[in-house]
Amino acid sequence: MKYLVTGAAGFIGFHVAKRLCEAGHEVIGIDNLNDYYDPALKRARLHQLGSYEAFREESLDLSDRDGMASLFARHNFQRVIHLAAQAGVRYSLENPMAYADSNLIGHLTVLEGCRQHKIEHLVYASSSSVYGLNSQMPFSTAHGVDHPVSLYAATKKANELMSHSYSHLYKVPTTGLRFFTVYGPWGRPDMALFKFTKAIENEEQIDIYNHGNLSRDFTFIDDIVEGIIRIQNVIPAGVADWTPESGRTSESSAPYKLFNIGCGQPVKLMEFVDALERSLGKSANKRFMDMQPGDVHATWAETEDLFAAIDYRPQVGVNEGVQRFVDWYREFYG
Repeated sequence: MKYLVTGAAGFIGFHVAKRLCEAGHEVIGIDNLNDYYDPALKRARLHQLGSYEAFREESLDLSDRDGMASLFARHNFQRVIHLAAQAGVRYSLENPMAYADSNLIGHLTVLEGCRQHKIEHLVYASSSSVYGLNSQMPFSTAHGVDHPVSLYAATKKANELMSHSYSHLYKVPTTGLRFFTVYGPWGRPDMALFKFTKAIENEEQIDIYNHGNLSRDFTFIDDIVEGIIRIQNVIPAGVADWTPESGRTSESSAPYKLFNIGCGQPVKLMEFVDALERSLGKSANKRFMDMQPGDVHATWAETEDLFAAIDYRPQVGVNEGVQRFVDWYREFYG
């Protein structure tokens, strides 16, 4: 099949595009290569993808309405995996307009392309950040998500609402995936594992927020990609007799579905740091800090409905996953 993968130079998009090419599909990957983090890492990912004859790169910004319309018109896409977005909770406190352009207008241009060209299935990235002030664990798609604590989270909730409207009005099949904490080789430099590894290797301090009293549903990239590849074959259909009053909030009478995608097993931040120290063979110089604005104390995904839909559970534990990241980091950066 022919796929559009947005954010193909990004962490998850790169791995998804690579996996699709290896499976024999044709992939058009778009990215704007912005400088939110080092563009050289993004170009290195694209260089890897360039070794596949089935991959073609197009430099394009999601908010370019005419460019996105032309992209869909020129290519006979069958499915779309939309992973591009302006990421980062704390960055949204400083640069809110970037989130409006990429996450709101950008998501709308993708939805419009899917509507106009009868795309079989749109799978898109939402985020665990939508759970906001929720404290009931594990986070479930049955929970309300009306109290985000960052603009980033608000845009991701908006993406889910926008997608439902297109599924309802135009019968575009959409599946939203609420990602939890994804890590692994080729990861993002703004994420904790990358930052900690770089600092420890350079014998610099690492900042441990909320004095270490945090936990995250860490999920290795290979398990995330397996989930994405499998779920894009599970095309949603409307649920008969569904109503907002009695139906599940993760589905609809429209061809619309939401899933958490994570490991389903929260790990304490200090356990994660311990695994990193073992992999590096070095001790970290830790500076314990207060909680950051927009952050949450814990994430924990309720994932049984996803596992049932795709017949797969994550396979890579934290110790193995962290070691694989460290091996990649040392090879890539010499």
